[in-house]
Amino acid sequence: MSAPAITTGGVRPRLPGWVGLHRVAGSLGVAALIALWWALAAAGVAGGTIPTPWLVLTTMWSDGWALYGPNFQVTAAGALQGFLWGNALAIGIAALIMLVPRIEPLATQLAILSYCTPLLALGPIILVVFGGRMPTVFLAAMYCFFTTMVGAVSGLRSADPASLDLVRAYGGGRWQQLYRVQAIAALPNTFAALKIAAPSAVLGAIIGEYLGGVDSGIGVALTAAQNAYNVPRTWGMALAAAALAGLGFAVVAVAARLITPWTSAQENR
Repeated sequence: MSAPAITTGGVRPRLPGWVGLHRVAGSLGVAALIALWWALAAAGVAGGTIPTPWLVLTTMWSDGWALYGPNFQVTAAGALQGFLWGNALAIGIAALIMLVPRIEPLATQLAILSYCTPLLALGPIILVVFGGRMPTVFLAAMYCFFTTMVGAVSGLRSADPASLDLVRAYGGGRWQQLYRVQAIAALPNTFAALKIAAPSAVLGAIIGEYLGGVDSGIGVALTAAQNAYNVPRTWGMALAAAALAGLGFAVVAVAARLITPWTSAQENR
């Protein structure tokens, strides 16, 4: 059976003026946030525990790559492993639901359970059972699972009914409907979920590092800075965590633009 053709409608490109306005608005938002931060620091809010942006940047510069580099890499590695494992499991279960619809109630209940369970309570158990960096990877995966599974299932169900009927008319079953039509239809929603999952994986990895059992990572360095009452370094580590989360989001966004260019074109209409 030959695959039915899947086409996308024409879209109008975004006007250059609109692109420029969007970028200016984003830049103004960042500038306003920095100005607010500086004003709060100058006013001595929270007992003077808010350092100025300049003090944080100079502290980060003096600490240098020797402090930030290894910790950044360790946390990024744990977050990436959890991101891959958690999303692979979520997408796999979403596909299985399409093939075997009867398991959907059970899969949904498990997903909700994983989302509602206090992961900080599971972390110490994983640490005792497995040790090492396993809690970091485990929590990163758990923080990804629910969001990606919901997005993937929603995307798979958004497939065009006419295309599904065409595959069925050619004698195709659920499997052929899945990989010929539904998998393509699910890409936009799945990538939207993955954009959320990437920063969530970083959060899970850092929380896993807080539980102990490891001697490096942004979470470990952040705890050490807090214990030493080094406020500028604490803020610097928080910025490093935010930068890592932003990097994860940006990487997934770029992948989405490359793999699903028609989605980006529709957004620019």
